[in-house]
Amino acid sequence: MSLFGLGSRNQKTFRPKKNAPSGSKGAQLQKHIDATLGSGNLREAVRLPPGEDLNEWLAVNTVDFFNQVNILYGTLTEFCTASNCPTMTAGPKYEYRWADGVTIKKPIEVSAPKYVEYLMDWIESQLDNEMIFPQKLGVPFPQNFRDVVKTIFKRLFRVYAHIYHEHFQKIVSLKEEAHLNTCFKHFVLFTWEFRLIDKGELAPLQELVESILQL
Repeated sequence: MSLFGLGSRNQKTFRPKKNAPSGSKGAQLQKHIDATLGSGNLREAVRLPPGEDLNEWLAVNTVDFFNQVNILYGTLTEFCTASNCPTMTAGPKYEYRWADGVTIKKPIEVSAPKYVEYLMDWIESQLDNEMIFPQKLGVPFPQNFRDVVKTIFKRLFRVYAHIYHEHFQKIVSLKEEAHLNTCFKHFVLFTWEFRLIDKGELAPLQELVESILQL
């Protein structure tokens, strides 16, 4: 099955790739990301380019990481089902419950695919909200922008934690482990560079994270 095996995928969980708006600052930064990733040096690729705005950099990369996790999880939708994964876990010690603070205020226990669906819907609504992610040049980012970004990354990490703990053998059988590991390494280096995830949140994959960061 290819990475983009759309036929067997639940269309609700897989979304078309989001792009930085053309002609915007984001589009220029996207070119920079593509160029630096092509060099193979992930530590260099995550750094804020000289003279660039930090919030713009966070915004473009947030869209990128959303797309990456979306595609990775999309390859597993036929295996990550409500019967196979009745709760959103990351190994025996960690279980995640869903709340968005708006429609669902008290955290609820849901299956892993339902959790990821709620999560991707929630992130997409943040990315589409021009009060949070302004699309036009010169429009300021809100004061709470970094907090929103931190919440997005914290929740995207949970999808990685679930994939590694519950579906890694399937990833290996699909020959996707190198791609998964590269995506996760990029994700960890970026979140570490800008202090986007509290260390405690990384506990389910602590050894892997530490090996990436070589702490």
